[in-house]
Amino acid sequence: MLKKLSSFPGVEGPVVTIVLDGFGYTPNHEGNAIYHAYTPTLDRLFAHYPNTLLKAHGKFVGMPSNEDMGNSEVGHNAIGAGQVYNQGASLVSDDIATGALYAAQAWREIIDNVTGHASTLHFLGLFSDGNVHSHIDHLKAMIVRAKQEHVKRVRIHILLDGRDVPETSALEYVEPFEAFLDPLREPGFDVRIASGGGRMNITMDRYEANWGMVGKGWKTHVLGDGPHFPSAAAAIRATRGESPNVIIDQDLPPFVIVENGKPVGPILDHDSVIFFNFRGDRGIEISRAFEEADFQPFDRVRHPNVIYAGMLQYDGDLKIPKRFLVVPPKIRDTMGEYLADAGIPQLAISETQKYGHVTYFWNGNRSGKFDDKLETYIEIPSDIIPFEQRPWMKSAEITDELIRQLKTGKYRALRVNYANGDMVGHTGNYQATISAVEAVDLALSRLLPVIDALKGVAIITADHGNADEMYEINAKTGKPKLKADGEFSAKTSHTLNPVPCIFHSKLLQDSISLAELGQPGLSNLAATVVNLLGFEAPLMWDEGLLRFK
Repeated sequence: MLKKLSSFPGVEGPVVTIVLDGFGYTPNHEGNAIYHAYTPTLDRLFAHYPNTLLKAHGKFVGMPSNEDMGNSEVGHNAIGAGQVYNQGASLVSDDIATGALYAAQAWREIIDNVTGHASTLHFLGLFSDGNVHSHIDHLKAMIVRAKQEHVKRVRIHILLDGRDVPETSALEYVEPFEAFLDPLREPGFDVRIASGGGRMNITMDRYEANWGMVGKGWKTHVLGDGPHFPSAAAAIRATRGESPNVIIDQDLPPFVIVENGKPVGPILDHDSVIFFNFRGDRGIEISRAFEEADFQPFDRVRHPNVIYAGMLQYDGDLKIPKRFLVVPPKIRDTMGEYLADAGIPQLAISETQKYGHVTYFWNGNRSGKFDDKLETYIEIPSDIIPFEQRPWMKSAEITDELIRQLKTGKYRALRVNYANGDMVGHTGNYQATISAVEAVDLALSRLLPVIDALKGVAIITADHGNADEMYEINAKTGKPKLKADGEFSAKTSHTLNPVPCIFHSKLLQDSISLAELGQPGLSNLAATVVNLLGFEAPLMWDEGLLRFK
Protein backbone atom coordinates (compact mmCIF):
# COMPACT_ATOMS: atom_id res chain seq x y z
CA MET A 1 0.00 0.00 0.00
CA LEU A 2 1.35 3.44 -0.92
CA LYS A 3 1.75 5.86 2.00
CA LYS A 4 1.18 9.57 1.76
CA LEU A 5 4.28 11.72 1.33
CA SER A 6 4.68 14.09 4.26
CA SER A 7 6.77 16.67 2.39
CA PHE A 8 4.52 17.14 -0.64
CA PRO A 9 0.75 16.75 -1.08
CA GLY A 10 0.94 15.85 -4.76
CA VAL A 11 0.16 17.85 -7.87
CA GLU A 12 -3.40 19.01 -8.31
CA GLY A 13 -3.68 17.74 -11.87
CA PRO A 14 -2.51 14.64 -13.76
CA VAL A 15 1.01 13.22 -13.96
CA VAL A 16 1.74 12.31 -17.58
CA THR A 17 4.78 10.20 -18.49
CA ILE A 18 5.66 10.81 -22.14
CA VAL A 19 8.07 8.30 -23.68
CA LEU A 20 9.73 9.58 -26.85
CA ASP A 21 10.81 6.21 -28.16
CA GLY A 22 14.35 6.20 -29.55
CA PHE A 23 15.33 9.72 -28.37
CA GLY A 24 18.84 9.48 -26.93
CA TYR A 25 21.18 12.35 -26.12
CA THR A 26 24.69 12.90 -27.45
CA PRO A 27 26.75 16.08 -27.86
CA ASN A 28 27.84 14.76 -31.25
CA HIS A 29 25.99 16.31 -34.16
CA GLU A 30 27.08 13.99 -37.00
CA GLY A 31 24.07 11.99 -38.12
CA ASN A 32 22.05 13.24 -35.14
CA ALA A 33 18.50 13.51 -36.45
CA ILE A 34 17.28 14.99 -33.17
CA TYR A 35 19.84 17.80 -33.23
CA HIS A 36 19.23 18.61 -36.89
CA ALA A 37 15.44 18.49 -36.68
CA TYR A 38 13.38 21.62 -36.12
CA THR A 39 12.27 21.14 -32.49
CA PRO A 40 11.16 24.46 -30.96
CA THR A 41 9.19 22.72 -28.21
CA LEU A 42 12.04 20.48 -27.06
CA ASP A 43 14.48 23.39 -27.33
CA ARG A 44 12.26 25.47 -25.04
CA LEU A 45 11.89 22.62 -22.57
CA PHE A 46 15.62 22.07 -22.27
CA ALA A 47 16.21 25.79 -21.86
CA HIS A 48 13.56 26.56 -19.25
CA TYR A 49 12.58 23.41 -17.32
CA PRO A 50 14.44 21.08 -14.94
CA ASN A 51 16.04 18.25 -16.86
CA THR A 52 18.61 15.52 -16.46
CA LEU A 53 19.97 12.48 -18.29
CA LEU A 54 19.09 8.87 -17.49
CA LYS A 55 21.05 5.71 -18.22
CA ALA A 56 19.06 3.41 -20.49
CA HIS A 57 21.49 0.68 -21.50
CA GLY A 58 23.54 -2.22 -20.18
CA LYS A 59 23.33 -3.15 -16.53
CA PHE A 60 21.18 -0.08 -15.84
CA VAL A 61 18.31 -1.98 -17.51
CA GLY A 62 19.32 -5.57 -16.68
CA MET A 63 21.47 -6.42 -19.71
CA PRO A 64 24.64 -8.53 -19.31
CA SER A 65 27.16 -5.70 -19.70
CA ASN A 66 27.36 -1.98 -20.29
CA GLU A 67 28.37 -2.68 -23.86
CA ASP A 68 24.82 -3.89 -24.53
CA MET A 69 22.24 -1.52 -25.97
CA GLY A 70 19.02 -0.88 -24.17
CA ASN A 71 15.77 -1.60 -25.95
CA SER A 72 12.09 -0.83 -25.66
CA GLU A 73 11.27 -4.03 -23.77
CA VAL A 74 13.80 -3.65 -20.97
CA GLY A 75 13.37 0.13 -20.96
CA HIS A 76 9.65 -0.04 -20.29
CA ASN A 77 10.19 -2.88 -17.81
CA ALA A 78 12.56 -0.65 -15.85
CA ILE A 79 10.28 2.39 -15.99
CA GLY A 80 7.24 0.45 -14.87
CA ALA A 81 8.98 -1.71 -12.28
CA GLY A 82 10.94 0.98 -10.48
CA GLN A 83 13.87 -1.38 -10.16
CA VAL A 84 16.24 -3.34 -12.39
CA TYR A 85 15.72 -7.04 -13.08
CA ASN A 86 18.17 -9.27 -14.94
CA GLN A 87 16.68 -9.62 -18.41
CA GLY A 88 16.47 -12.40 -20.99
CA ALA A 89 19.95 -11.92 -22.43
CA SER A 90 21.55 -12.29 -19.02
CA LEU A 91 19.34 -15.16 -17.94
CA VAL A 92 19.96 -17.22 -21.08
CA SER A 93 23.72 -16.65 -20.99
CA ASP A 94 23.85 -17.70 -17.35
CA ASP A 95 21.75 -20.85 -17.92
CA ILE A 96 23.91 -21.90 -20.85
CA ALA A 97 27.12 -21.27 -18.90
CA THR A 98 25.95 -23.27 -15.88
CA GLY A 99 24.28 -26.00 -17.92
CA ALA A 100 20.90 -25.28 -16.32
CA LEU A 101 19.29 -24.86 -19.75
CA TYR A 102 20.29 -28.38 -20.78
CA ALA A 103 19.05 -29.89 -17.53
CA ALA A 104 15.64 -28.23 -17.87
CA GLN A 105 12.63 -30.39 -18.68
CA ALA A 106 11.89 -28.46 -21.87
CA TRP A 107 15.32 -29.17 -23.36
CA ARG A 108 15.07 -32.82 -22.41
CA GLU A 109 11.67 -33.11 -24.14
CA ILE A 110 13.01 -31.38 -27.27
CA ILE A 111 16.04 -33.70 -27.48
CA ASP A 112 14.26 -36.91 -26.49
CA ASN A 113 11.65 -36.29 -29.18
CA VAL A 114 14.12 -36.04 -32.06
CA THR A 115 16.40 -38.82 -30.87
CA GLY A 116 13.40 -41.07 -30.24
CA HIS A 117 11.87 -40.42 -33.66
CA ALA A 118 15.13 -39.98 -35.62
CA SER A 119 13.66 -36.63 -36.64
CA THR A 120 14.96 -33.06 -37.08
CA LEU A 121 15.75 -30.37 -34.53
CA HIS A 122 14.92 -26.93 -35.92
CA PHE A 123 16.17 -23.58 -34.61
CA LEU A 124 14.28 -20.45 -35.65
CA GLY A 125 15.14 -16.91 -34.60
CA LEU A 126 16.86 -13.59 -35.14
CA PHE A 127 20.31 -14.26 -36.56
CA SER A 128 22.71 -11.69 -35.10
CA ASP A 129 24.60 -10.67 -31.98
CA GLY A 130 22.51 -7.56 -31.41
CA ASN A 131 21.51 -9.03 -28.01
CA VAL A 132 18.15 -7.27 -28.14
CA HIS A 133 15.98 -10.19 -29.25
CA SER A 134 18.58 -12.95 -29.45
CA HIS A 135 22.28 -13.72 -29.63
CA ILE A 136 23.94 -15.96 -32.19
CA ASP A 137 26.26 -17.37 -29.50
CA HIS A 138 23.23 -18.91 -27.78
CA LEU A 139 22.34 -20.65 -31.04
CA LYS A 140 25.87 -21.93 -31.52
CA ALA A 141 26.03 -23.32 -27.98
CA MET A 142 22.76 -25.22 -28.42
CA ILE A 143 23.85 -26.71 -31.75
CA VAL A 144 27.06 -27.99 -30.19
CA ARG A 145 25.13 -29.45 -27.27
CA ALA A 146 22.61 -31.10 -29.60
CA LYS A 147 25.43 -32.89 -31.37
CA GLN A 148 26.83 -34.06 -28.02
CA GLU A 149 23.40 -35.46 -27.19
CA HIS A 150 23.33 -37.52 -30.40
CA VAL A 151 20.89 -35.45 -32.42
CA LYS A 152 21.46 -36.48 -36.03
CA ARG A 153 19.89 -33.66 -38.05
CA VAL A 154 19.64 -29.91 -37.33
CA ARG A 155 18.11 -27.19 -39.48
CA ILE A 156 18.40 -23.46 -38.84
CA HIS A 157 15.86 -20.91 -40.04
CA ILE A 158 17.46 -17.48 -39.94
CA LEU A 159 15.74 -14.12 -39.59
CA LEU A 160 18.16 -11.51 -40.86
CA ASP A 161 18.62 -8.47 -38.66
CA GLY A 162 20.02 -5.20 -40.04
CA ARG A 163 18.17 -3.36 -37.29
CA ASP A 164 20.03 -4.05 -34.06
CA VAL A 165 23.24 -4.46 -36.08
CA PRO A 166 24.50 -2.70 -39.26
CA GLU A 167 21.88 -2.59 -41.99
CA THR A 168 23.65 -4.74 -44.59
CA SER A 169 25.74 -7.01 -42.36
CA ALA A 170 23.95 -10.32 -43.02
CA LEU A 171 26.87 -11.95 -44.81
CA GLU A 172 29.12 -10.99 -41.88
CA TYR A 173 27.03 -13.40 -39.82
CA VAL A 174 26.18 -16.07 -42.40
CA GLU A 175 29.67 -16.73 -43.73
CA PRO A 176 31.41 -17.11 -40.32
CA PHE A 177 28.48 -19.22 -39.18
CA GLU A 178 28.96 -21.60 -42.10
CA ALA A 179 32.63 -21.80 -41.11
CA PHE A 180 31.52 -22.62 -37.56
CA LEU A 181 29.27 -25.42 -38.85
CA ASP A 182 31.84 -27.00 -41.17
CA PRO A 183 33.92 -28.82 -38.52
CA LEU A 184 30.73 -30.00 -36.79
CA ARG A 185 29.51 -31.73 -39.94
CA GLU A 186 30.44 -35.38 -40.15
CA PRO A 187 28.71 -38.68 -40.90
CA GLY A 188 25.89 -38.90 -38.39
CA PHE A 189 25.49 -35.14 -37.87
CA ASP A 190 23.80 -33.17 -40.64
CA VAL A 191 23.44 -29.45 -39.87
CA ARG A 192 22.60 -26.61 -42.26
CA ILE A 193 20.66 -23.41 -42.79
CA ALA A 194 17.25 -24.24 -44.27
CA SER A 195 15.39 -20.96 -44.79
CA GLY A 196 15.34 -17.30 -43.94
CA GLY A 197 14.35 -13.75 -44.70
CA GLY A 198 14.35 -10.26 -43.25
CA ARG A 199 12.91 -9.80 -39.77
CA MET A 200 10.59 -6.99 -40.91
CA ASN A 201 9.43 -9.02 -43.90
CA ILE A 202 8.58 -12.38 -42.33
CA THR A 203 7.80 -14.07 -39.01
CA MET A 204 8.65 -11.41 -36.40
CA ASP A 205 5.45 -9.37 -36.26
CA ARG A 206 4.22 -8.10 -32.90
CA TYR A 207 0.95 -6.96 -31.33
CA GLU A 208 -0.93 -8.51 -34.27
CA ALA A 209 -0.01 -5.52 -36.43
CA ASN A 210 0.55 -7.65 -39.54
CA TRP A 211 -0.28 -11.36 -39.38
CA GLY A 212 0.68 -11.57 -43.05
CA MET A 213 4.34 -11.39 -41.99
CA VAL A 214 3.89 -14.46 -39.80
CA GLY A 215 2.00 -16.24 -42.56
CA LYS A 216 4.91 -15.68 -44.95
CA GLY A 217 7.29 -17.00 -42.31
CA TRP A 218 5.19 -20.12 -41.76
CA LYS A 219 5.08 -20.78 -45.49
CA THR A 220 8.87 -20.35 -45.69
CA HIS A 221 10.08 -22.21 -42.59
CA VAL A 222 7.41 -24.88 -42.10
CA LEU A 223 6.18 -25.61 -45.61
CA GLY A 224 9.50 -24.98 -47.36
CA ASP A 225 7.62 -22.91 -49.91
CA GLY A 226 9.48 -19.93 -51.32
CA PRO A 227 12.15 -18.79 -53.77
CA HIS A 228 14.85 -21.47 -54.07
CA PHE A 229 18.57 -20.91 -53.49
CA PRO A 230 21.54 -23.23 -52.97
CA SER A 231 22.68 -21.36 -49.83
CA ALA A 232 21.78 -18.47 -47.56
CA ALA A 233 24.73 -16.45 -48.83
CA ALA A 234 23.56 -16.94 -52.41
CA ALA A 235 20.06 -15.85 -51.45
CA ILE A 236 21.31 -12.67 -49.79
CA ARG A 237 23.54 -11.74 -52.72
CA ALA A 238 20.80 -12.43 -55.25
CA THR A 239 18.09 -10.43 -53.51
CA ARG A 240 20.13 -7.54 -52.08
CA GLY A 241 19.97 -5.36 -55.19
CA GLU A 242 22.42 -2.67 -56.19
CA SER A 243 22.86 0.97 -55.23
CA PRO A 244 20.77 3.08 -55.08
CA ASN A 245 18.14 0.35 -54.67
CA VAL A 246 19.85 -1.80 -52.06
CA ILE A 247 17.47 -3.80 -49.85
CA ILE A 248 18.66 -3.78 -46.26
CA ASP A 249 18.74 -6.97 -44.21
CA GLN A 250 15.55 -6.46 -42.22
CA ASP A 251 13.54 -6.14 -45.46
CA LEU A 252 15.08 -8.97 -47.49
CA PRO A 253 12.49 -11.35 -49.00
CA PRO A 254 12.04 -14.93 -47.81
CA PHE A 255 14.17 -17.74 -49.21
CA VAL A 256 14.28 -21.52 -49.04
CA ILE A 257 17.48 -23.57 -49.36
CA VAL A 258 17.12 -26.54 -51.71
CA GLU A 259 19.18 -29.51 -52.79
CA ASN A 260 18.29 -31.47 -55.93
CA GLY A 261 15.26 -29.22 -56.24
CA LYS A 262 13.83 -30.07 -52.82
CA PRO A 263 13.78 -27.94 -49.62
CA VAL A 264 16.42 -29.16 -47.19
CA GLY A 265 14.46 -28.41 -44.03
CA PRO A 266 10.66 -28.22 -43.98
CA ILE A 267 9.21 -28.77 -40.52
CA LEU A 268 7.47 -32.14 -40.31
CA ASP A 269 5.58 -34.33 -37.87
CA HIS A 270 7.69 -35.50 -34.89
CA ASP A 271 10.30 -32.76 -35.37
CA SER A 272 11.31 -30.40 -32.54
CA VAL A 273 11.41 -26.61 -32.89
CA ILE A 274 13.16 -24.04 -30.70
CA PHE A 275 12.39 -20.36 -31.24
CA PHE A 276 15.62 -18.97 -29.82
CA ASN A 277 14.66 -15.32 -29.33
CA PHE A 278 14.60 -14.41 -25.66
CA ARG A 279 12.62 -11.17 -26.07
CA GLY A 280 8.89 -11.69 -25.98
CA ASP A 281 7.03 -9.24 -28.17
CA ARG A 282 8.05 -10.69 -31.54
CA GLY A 283 7.89 -14.30 -30.39
CA ILE A 284 4.25 -14.54 -29.41
CA GLU A 285 2.55 -14.80 -32.81
CA ILE A 286 4.79 -17.46 -34.33
CA SER A 287 4.48 -19.41 -31.05
CA ARG A 288 0.71 -19.29 -31.34
CA ALA A 289 0.92 -20.57 -34.91
CA PHE A 290 2.84 -23.63 -33.72
CA GLU A 291 0.81 -24.32 -30.59
CA GLU A 292 -2.85 -23.45 -31.18
CA ALA A 293 -5.05 -26.24 -32.45
CA ASP A 294 -7.84 -23.88 -33.56
CA PHE A 295 -5.55 -21.18 -34.96
CA GLN A 296 -7.39 -18.66 -37.19
CA PRO A 297 -5.19 -15.69 -38.26
CA PHE A 298 -3.97 -17.37 -41.47
CA ASP A 299 -4.24 -20.71 -43.26
CA ARG A 300 -1.36 -22.90 -42.06
CA VAL A 301 -2.09 -25.43 -44.86
CA ARG A 302 -0.72 -28.10 -42.56
CA HIS A 303 0.03 -28.05 -38.83
CA PRO A 304 2.86 -30.46 -38.05
CA ASN A 305 2.81 -32.34 -34.77
CA VAL A 306 6.02 -31.04 -33.21
CA ILE A 307 7.55 -30.41 -29.80
CA TYR A 308 7.86 -26.63 -29.67
CA ALA A 309 9.69 -24.43 -27.17
CA GLY A 310 10.53 -20.77 -26.83
CA MET A 311 13.78 -19.60 -25.34
CA LEU A 312 11.64 -17.97 -22.63
CA GLN A 313 7.91 -17.86 -22.00
CA TYR A 314 6.89 -14.74 -23.87
CA ASP A 315 3.56 -14.17 -22.13
CA GLY A 316 3.22 -15.52 -18.61
CA ASP A 317 -0.47 -14.67 -18.31
CA LEU A 318 -1.52 -16.39 -21.54
CA LYS A 319 1.14 -19.12 -21.16
CA ILE A 320 2.71 -18.53 -24.58
CA PRO A 321 4.49 -20.74 -25.33
CA LYS A 322 3.62 -23.60 -23.03
CA ARG A 323 7.16 -24.99 -23.13
CA PHE A 324 10.25 -22.79 -22.64
CA LEU A 325 13.94 -23.32 -21.94
CA VAL A 326 14.73 -20.50 -19.49
CA VAL A 327 12.55 -19.11 -16.72
CA PRO A 328 11.81 -15.43 -17.49
CA PRO A 329 12.33 -12.68 -14.91
CA LYS A 330 9.56 -12.53 -12.33
CA ILE A 331 8.87 -8.80 -12.25
CA ARG A 332 6.83 -7.84 -9.22
CA ASP A 333 5.74 -4.71 -7.36
CA THR A 334 5.25 -2.60 -10.46
CA MET A 335 4.04 0.98 -10.49
CA GLY A 336 0.81 0.02 -12.22
CA GLU A 337 -0.03 -2.46 -9.50
CA TYR A 338 0.71 -0.04 -6.67
CA LEU A 339 -1.28 2.77 -8.28
CA ALA A 340 -4.25 0.47 -8.85
CA ASP A 341 -4.06 -0.67 -5.24
CA ALA A 342 -4.09 3.01 -4.16
CA GLY A 343 -7.20 3.69 -6.26
CA ILE A 344 -5.41 5.91 -8.79
CA PRO A 345 -7.11 5.93 -12.24
CA GLN A 346 -4.57 5.23 -15.00
CA LEU A 347 -4.48 5.60 -18.78
CA ALA A 348 -2.02 3.97 -21.18
CA ILE A 349 -2.00 4.90 -24.87
CA SER A 350 0.14 4.34 -27.94
CA GLU A 351 -0.15 3.09 -31.47
CA THR A 352 0.05 -0.62 -32.23
CA GLN A 353 3.83 -0.70 -32.68
CA LYS A 354 4.40 0.33 -29.06
CA TYR A 355 1.06 -0.44 -27.45
CA GLY A 356 2.46 -3.51 -25.70
CA HIS A 357 5.26 -1.45 -24.25
CA VAL A 358 2.99 0.89 -22.28
CA THR A 359 0.84 -2.07 -21.18
CA TYR A 360 2.48 -5.52 -21.17
CA PHE A 361 6.11 -4.50 -20.61
CA TRP A 362 5.25 -1.55 -18.36
CA ASN A 363 3.34 -3.93 -16.11
CA GLY A 364 6.21 -6.40 -15.77
CA ASN A 365 5.31 -8.68 -18.69
CA ARG A 366 1.69 -8.95 -17.61
CA SER A 367 -1.03 -9.03 -20.26
CA GLY A 368 -4.04 -8.07 -18.18
CA LYS A 369 -4.94 -5.07 -16.07
CA PHE A 370 -4.58 -4.88 -12.31
CA ASP A 371 -8.01 -3.25 -11.97
CA ASP A 372 -10.43 -3.08 -14.90
CA LYS A 373 -12.36 -0.21 -13.33
CA LEU A 374 -9.32 1.99 -12.74
CA GLU A 375 -7.26 1.31 -15.87
CA THR A 376 -7.94 2.24 -19.48
CA TYR A 377 -5.69 1.06 -22.34
CA ILE A 378 -6.07 2.64 -25.77
CA GLU A 379 -4.45 1.29 -28.94
CA ILE A 380 -4.31 3.51 -32.02
CA PRO A 381 -3.92 1.10 -35.00
CA SER A 382 -0.59 1.58 -36.78
CA ASP A 383 -0.40 1.90 -40.54
CA ILE A 384 0.92 -1.17 -42.36
CA ILE A 385 3.39 0.73 -44.49
CA PRO A 386 7.17 1.21 -44.40
CA PHE A 387 7.76 3.70 -41.62
CA GLU A 388 10.05 5.93 -43.67
CA GLN A 389 7.17 6.55 -46.06
CA ARG A 390 4.98 7.98 -43.29
CA PRO A 391 7.38 9.14 -40.57
CA TRP A 392 4.73 11.05 -38.62
CA MET A 393 3.13 7.65 -37.98
CA LYS A 394 0.17 8.06 -35.58
CA SER A 395 1.54 10.92 -33.48
CA ALA A 396 -1.36 13.22 -34.35
CA GLU A 397 -4.05 10.62 -33.65
CA ILE A 398 -2.41 9.63 -30.37
CA THR A 399 -2.28 13.27 -29.31
CA ASP A 400 -5.90 13.87 -30.32
CA GLU A 401 -7.10 10.99 -28.17
CA LEU A 402 -4.79 11.72 -25.25
CA ILE A 403 -5.99 15.33 -25.12
CA ARG A 404 -9.58 14.15 -25.21
CA GLN A 405 -8.95 11.74 -22.35
CA LEU A 406 -7.09 14.36 -20.30
CA LYS A 407 -9.99 16.77 -20.59
CA THR A 408 -12.34 14.23 -19.04
CA GLY A 409 -10.50 14.78 -15.76
CA LYS A 410 -10.81 11.07 -15.03
CA TYR A 411 -7.14 10.05 -14.88
CA ARG A 412 -4.41 10.95 -12.40
CA ALA A 413 -1.58 8.92 -13.94
CA LEU A 414 -1.19 8.68 -17.70
CA ARG A 415 1.49 7.23 -19.94
CA VAL A 416 2.05 7.53 -23.67
CA ASN A 417 4.64 6.29 -26.14
CA TYR A 418 5.43 8.11 -29.38
CA ALA A 419 7.07 5.43 -31.54
CA ASN A 420 8.44 7.66 -34.32
CA GLY A 421 12.07 8.14 -33.31
CA ASP A 422 12.62 4.42 -32.90
CA MET A 423 10.56 2.87 -35.68
CA VAL A 424 11.65 5.37 -38.34
CA GLY A 425 15.19 5.45 -36.94
CA HIS A 426 15.45 1.69 -37.50
CA THR A 427 14.92 2.19 -41.23
CA GLY A 428 18.23 4.05 -41.50
CA ASN A 429 16.56 6.83 -43.48
CA TYR A 430 18.08 10.03 -42.10
CA GLN A 431 15.71 12.57 -43.65
CA ALA A 432 12.65 10.53 -42.70
CA THR A 433 13.90 10.31 -39.13
CA ILE A 434 14.28 14.09 -38.98
CA SER A 435 10.64 14.32 -40.06
CA ALA A 436 9.71 11.78 -37.38
CA VAL A 437 11.39 13.84 -34.68
CA GLU A 438 9.65 17.00 -35.88
CA ALA A 439 6.27 15.23 -35.80
CA VAL A 440 6.79 14.33 -32.15
CA ASP A 441 7.89 17.86 -31.29
CA LEU A 442 4.68 19.14 -32.86
CA ALA A 443 2.67 16.65 -30.80
CA LEU A 444 4.32 17.93 -27.62
CA SER A 445 3.46 21.52 -28.57
CA ARG A 446 -0.20 20.53 -28.64
CA LEU A 447 -0.17 18.31 -25.56
CA LEU A 448 1.73 20.35 -22.98
CA PRO A 449 -0.64 23.35 -22.83
CA VAL A 450 -3.49 20.96 -21.99
CA ILE A 451 -1.49 19.47 -19.11
CA ASP A 452 -0.71 23.01 -17.92
CA ALA A 453 -4.37 24.00 -18.01
CA LEU A 454 -5.20 20.98 -15.84
CA LYS A 455 -2.48 21.95 -13.33
CA GLY A 456 -0.56 18.78 -14.08
CA VAL A 457 3.01 17.80 -14.75
CA ALA A 458 4.61 16.08 -17.74
CA ILE A 459 7.67 13.87 -17.46
CA ILE A 460 9.21 13.80 -20.93
CA THR A 461 11.73 11.00 -21.34
CA ALA A 462 12.73 8.08 -23.59
CA ASP A 463 13.40 4.36 -23.33
CA HIS A 464 16.69 4.22 -25.28
CA GLY A 465 18.57 6.01 -28.04
CA ASN A 466 18.24 5.55 -31.80
CA ALA A 467 17.50 8.74 -33.75
CA ASP A 468 20.48 10.42 -32.06
CA GLU A 469 22.95 8.35 -34.15
CA MET A 470 21.83 7.65 -37.70
CA TYR A 471 25.31 7.04 -39.13
CA GLU A 472 27.89 4.43 -38.24
CA ILE A 473 30.78 6.36 -36.67
CA ASN A 474 34.47 5.54 -37.11
CA ALA A 475 35.80 5.13 -33.56
CA LYS A 476 39.24 6.52 -34.47
CA THR A 477 38.19 9.62 -36.39
CA GLY A 478 34.78 10.32 -34.91
CA LYS A 479 33.48 10.78 -38.45
CA PRO A 480 30.74 8.83 -40.23
CA LYS A 481 31.81 5.69 -42.06
CA LEU A 482 31.50 5.74 -45.82
CA LYS A 483 30.18 2.95 -48.04
CA ALA A 484 31.79 1.98 -51.33
CA ASP A 485 29.46 4.33 -53.22
CA GLY A 486 30.53 7.28 -51.08
CA GLU A 487 27.29 7.46 -49.11
CA PHE A 488 27.31 7.51 -45.32
CA SER A 489 26.83 4.09 -43.73
CA ALA A 490 23.44 4.17 -42.00
CA LYS A 491 23.09 3.04 -38.42
CA THR A 492 19.79 1.28 -37.76
CA SER A 493 20.42 0.02 -34.23
CA HIS A 494 19.84 1.55 -30.83
CA THR A 495 22.60 3.55 -29.16
CA LEU A 496 24.38 3.43 -25.82
CA ASN A 497 23.58 7.07 -25.15
CA PRO A 498 21.61 8.26 -22.13
CA VAL A 499 18.12 9.64 -22.59
CA PRO A 500 16.70 12.99 -21.51
CA CYS A 501 14.25 13.46 -18.68
CA ILE A 502 12.45 16.81 -18.54
CA PHE A 503 9.95 17.96 -15.92
CA HIS A 504 7.36 20.29 -17.42
CA SER A 505 5.03 22.12 -15.04
CA LYS A 506 4.05 25.78 -14.77
CA LEU A 507 3.32 25.28 -11.07
CA LEU A 508 6.23 23.20 -9.73
CA GLN A 509 9.40 24.91 -10.84
CA ASP A 510 9.89 26.77 -7.56
CA SER A 511 9.03 23.78 -5.36
CA ILE A 512 11.19 21.00 -6.82
CA SER A 513 14.86 20.39 -7.46
CA LEU A 514 16.73 17.53 -9.07
CA ALA A 515 18.09 14.92 -6.69
CA GLU A 516 21.81 14.21 -6.77
CA LEU A 517 21.82 10.50 -7.57
CA GLY A 518 25.11 9.92 -9.38
CA GLN A 519 24.02 7.80 -12.33
CA PRO A 520 20.22 7.75 -12.39
CA GLY A 521 18.44 5.45 -14.81
CA LEU A 522 15.01 4.60 -16.11
CA SER A 523 14.21 2.66 -12.95
CA ASN A 524 14.20 5.93 -10.98
CA LEU A 525 11.10 7.12 -12.84
CA ALA A 526 8.49 5.04 -11.00
CA ALA A 527 9.34 6.58 -7.62
CA THR A 528 9.30 10.00 -9.27
CA VAL A 529 5.77 9.48 -10.57
CA VAL A 530 4.31 8.33 -7.26
CA ASN A 531 6.13 11.14 -5.44
CA LEU A 532 4.51 13.68 -7.76
CA LEU A 533 1.16 12.07 -6.97
CA GLY A 534 1.85 12.68 -3.28
CA PHE A 535 2.97 9.19 -2.20
CA GLU A 536 6.11 7.65 -0.78
CA ALA A 537 7.77 5.14 -3.09
CA PRO A 538 7.94 1.49 -1.98
CA LEU A 539 11.25 0.66 -0.36
CA MET A 540 12.29 -1.85 -3.05
CA TRP A 541 12.17 0.80 -5.78
CA ASP A 542 15.08 2.99 -6.82
CA GLU A 543 14.60 6.47 -5.38
CA GLY A 544 12.93 9.32 -7.20
CA LEU A 545 14.63 11.98 -9.29
CA LEU A 546 13.13 14.97 -7.48
CA ARG A 547 13.48 16.68 -4.12
CA PHE A 548 10.60 18.77 -2.82
CA LYS A 549 11.37 22.12 -1.18
